[in-house]
Amino acid sequence: MDYGCQSMVKKIESILIKRPQQAFISQENLDKTWEEFKYFGCPDYETVLKEYEVFEKYITDNVENVYYLPQDDRTGLDSIYTHDPLKITKKGAIYFPMGKVLRGREWEATKEFLEGIGIPTLGRIEPPGKMEGGDVLWIDERTVAIGRGYRTNDEGIRQFKELTKDFIDEYIIVPMPHGEGEDACLHLMSIISFVDTDKAVVYSKFMPVFFREYLIDRGITLIEADDDEYDYLGTNLLALEPGKVILIKGCPKVEAKLKELGVEVMTYEGKEMSYRGTGGPTCLTCPLCRK
Repeated sequence: MDYGCQSMVKKIESILIKRPQQAFISQENLDKTWEEFKYFGCPDYETVLKEYEVFEKYITDNVENVYYLPQDDRTGLDSIYTHDPLKITKKGAIYFPMGKVLRGREWEATKEFLEGIGIPTLGRIEPPGKMEGGDVLWIDERTVAIGRGYRTNDEGIRQFKELTKDFIDEYIIVPMPHGEGEDACLHLMSIISFVDTDKAVVYSKFMPVFFREYLIDRGITLIEADDDEYDYLGTNLLALEPGKVILIKGCPKVEAKLKELGVEVMTYEGKEMSYRGTGGPTCLTCPLCRK
């Protein structure tokens, strides 16, 4: 199969997702485990299913090939957020042990599945290296920005560079703020999402000046989210193709700014499945091929 995803906005041809039935499993399972996964309250399972149905239809209506991760004992609630245990490059998948201990074996389940459908493995970030997919942002096919924070460390970045040095020209290392602390889910893609080749939704308050200036110098229009909409995942959008995105419902100011710029916006109710676990539409998906 075709694979390779060194872009945040090219049209998604193939994608990997995991339904809540295989990740959250049941209300009983949520009741038992939401606190250890540090969710903002226990999700209501039946509401999650309704929210996901709308989200999934956006995916199946717009992406030709949709693959579903099965239930796996090596994974927990967070495995619904398929973006984080790996990155798909044009040379194959790179798997991450991840900084959140409870997600430490997700990469194994994902690797087993993807190799089974024909996506080769380029490598793995080995401990003590740490890395999560939400910290790896493609600027273009040969330029990548990497957030250096609690979830991604220097050793993880070093190994990633070694694995990709033959086809990446520039690495931009972006220091991440302390934010809400070590346990908070703060990735580089928590503060920036490209919605087109020349447009990105951002939360500048958490963005280093040099990186913000770099984006502006590249001609990127920065669409600012305020504190409230950042807190509600308003900077976590999935571009299905240039200028066509999915956004969690409840961020009207970001939505209005996007529409003013000609971006097509599809929204879904996501309080239970996205907000409580801090995983927006990008987190819920792992594009396997963009063209």
